[in-house]
Amino acid sequence: MPEHLYGPQEIGDRLGVSRERVRQLTLRPDWPAPYDRLAMGTVWRKEDIEEWIGKHRPHLTDPDEDEATGA
Repeated sequence: MPEHLYGPQEIGDRLGVSRERVRQLTLRPDWPAPYDRLAMGTVWRKEDIEEWIGKHRPHLTDPDEDEATGA
């Protein structure tokens, strides 16, 4: 998978949750819209998911990543 996209597995790994919990999160009204739906499943832009994490799970934000992106 391209580095700028996350599928459910990558999101689960990033958040430390199961694929079922990822599915539940995707039903939230504040969850980012998918980038695309492929035969292998739905994918999201990494940037959108990381923004959501910053707002809703700030304890999971990587301070080193903020420095690298200039945020």
